[in-house]
Amino acid sequence: MPADRSDATDVLTINGGSSSIKCAIFRAGNPPQRVLHETVEGGTAQSLVDWLECQPAFATVGAVGHRIVHGMQHIEPELITAELLRDLRTMCEFVPEHLPREIELVALMRDRHPALRQVACFDTAFHHAMPRVAKLLAIPRRFDAQGVRRYGFHGLSYSFLMEELERTAGMAAARGRVILAHLGGGASLAAVREGKSVDTSMGFTPASGLVMGSRAGDIDPGLVAYVERAEQLSAGQFETMANHESGMLGISETSSDMRELLARESTDVRAAEAVALFCYQARKWIGSFAAALEGLDTIVFSGGIGENAAIVRERICDGLRFLGVELDAAANAKSGAVISPSGSRVTVRVIHTDEELMIARSVFRVLGARAGVPS
Repeated sequence: MPADRSDATDVLTINGGSSSIKCAIFRAGNPPQRVLHETVEGGTAQSLVDWLECQPAFATVGAVGHRIVHGMQHIEPELITAELLRDLRTMCEFVPEHLPREIELVALMRDRHPALRQVACFDTAFHHAMPRVAKLLAIPRRFDAQGVRRYGFHGLSYSFLMEELERTAGMAAARGRVILAHLGGGASLAAVREGKSVDTSMGFTPASGLVMGSRAGDIDPGLVAYVERAEQLSAGQFETMANHESGMLGISETSSDMRELLARESTDVRAAEAVALFCYQARKWIGSFAAALEGLDTIVFSGGIGENAAIVRERICDGLRFLGVELDAAANAKSGAVISPSGSRVTVRVIHTDEELMIARSVFRVLGARAGVPS
């Protein structure tokens, strides 16, 4: 691998989650072309970089784009500098499940390959323009001055979905009243109007909002004190429970995987209740967001569950006819691009999300802009 990368133009994307790391290499194009893709389950930053250095495609990489789960005041993708890295380290207490791992990846890449330009793509940036009322938490105001407020997450996915919605359905659809449902192991919904986030289900951390695979979602704060008294759990132990032992896993006591729960629901009431709770809460969020949007034009399902589980989409939409939501059973069964009947008041779509591609697009735009090239 040459130290001089002046002629290297490909972009490596690194999407470090709480339990896995996804990486891909993209070649410039419209759209950028993926030439490598890998997911490392439970891997370390060291093992990922070691693996990358053995890949021939890595020699063509001139820049790295990182998904950074929390950006606070950072609202656009930006080149990673020593100052930004120091700033990110001060945010670790906000999202200890994600940020330290992401920072480790950035720092290791800087140490091993200092010639590589690195760009931070913030998962909270999509929601930065939410109305003040949607950001506020009803706790003493002094915490707001410390940055304790609702931020929202899954922003890279939502940015990609909005670009795809405009590309496939046109500007009018993308500027309308849209609810985006990113439903996977981590799940959230966002209300979007005029292309901007109006509200979202995740708040201060990615553990809040809709019930998820192993995350509790919104819970009564009084539960923290109760669990401390009943089981002598510390705050750290409660956080672990809420993130890794709750959600559909906690309800079912068997699995956080929607596919497994659906396979068991006819014989296991715990699995059936986990699925029912997920669908019920998603339906409630859609109803509340329709109110925030003062109407509804489009629903987009995405994420592993949203893209693939037709029965889950059906159950979520069941009972929303009063909003104008209807499904075409045949189109839904095939996970078609549009799964609502022709002429339906609300168009229901399925769009495959691609956070890595969104990161690559962002990196090309940042570097193109710096070079004076239109994005």
